[in-house]
Amino acid sequence: MTSYKVVGIGNAIVDVISQCDDGFLSRMGIEKGVMQLVEQDRGEFLYAQMENRWQAPGGSVANTIAGLGSLGLATGFIGRVHDDDLGRFYASEMKNGGTDFVNPPVEGGELPTSRSMIFVSPDGERSMNTYLGISAELGPEDVDARVAGQAEILFLEGYLYDKPKGKAAFEAAARACRAGGGKAGIALSDPFCVDRHREDFRKLVRELDYVIGNQHEWEALYQTDLSTALEQAAADSGLVVCTRSGHDVVLVRGAEEAVVPVDEIVPVDATGAGDQFAAGFLYGLATGASLEVSGRMGCIAAAEVISHYGARPERDVMALFREAGLA
Repeated sequence: MTSYKVVGIGNAIVDVISQCDDGFLSRMGIEKGVMQLVEQDRGEFLYAQMENRWQAPGGSVANTIAGLGSLGLATGFIGRVHDDDLGRFYASEMKNGGTDFVNPPVEGGELPTSRSMIFVSPDGERSMNTYLGISAELGPEDVDARVAGQAEILFLEGYLYDKPKGKAAFEAAARACRAGGGKAGIALSDPFCVDRHREDFRKLVRELDYVIGNQHEWEALYQTDLSTALEQAAADSGLVVCTRSGHDVVLVRGAEEAVVPVDEIVPVDATGAGDQFAAGFLYGLATGASLEVSGRMGCIAAAEVISHYGARPERDVMALFREAGLA
């Protein structure tokens, strides 16, 4: 059994990406800049409307884990794909990127592999239309306690709470990790996800070792302004991280606080910015870096991914860390 530095659990989704203008979004009835869940028929319709599309393995936490794998850490991902073309593509591409996809593709007549149609507008904003497919059927039976139990760090995707089976899988993995002496944490995923599961997420903030969210997610969680929300979160959680879309990143662990400045960059494609921030931050956490250095690593990784299309790094992020004197 492989021992992993970091293991993620979340939705295994193939990202299908295409450029468009705001007029196209309006004609298609797509809300700009947010993730919308769609049914299979709607997904197939939008897929047919995409021009010059390309595909890559995705899913928020999967993107983070892939970023960590590319930085050289031993990483695994717990997710669910069908034994179809997209599912085999997903598992193969994760492995090629340095991350073990620990669950074999599911054979039989279940739902197809999940996919997200991502439309990128000229300002770099991405509008995601996600058909969850088989990934939403992830359950506790998909969690190998030996994998989660040997992880030094476990990273969990808030979207899993949208189904009872996903919630049970999430909690099984967290229990196994912490019983094995590891640290478990969560990404809040998006404000709408927070609204759906506010009480559960507040409980997780108190119970887990770290929580990562952006300004809108923290404000939604505590239903107040950011300053008050972070004060409450810091009192509840072992480690709180807040990103703010081009503004300073705030990290709080007990009495320790770090505020990391961010260089404003006009994004080519904002897809994956939060995911790769988490990868850089978790790399710092996994290697014993300070809060400030971990936050700076997160900012460097996020800046790299928004400089090109797609949700995963293209440049050598470790080399960027070295250029900044962080590694």
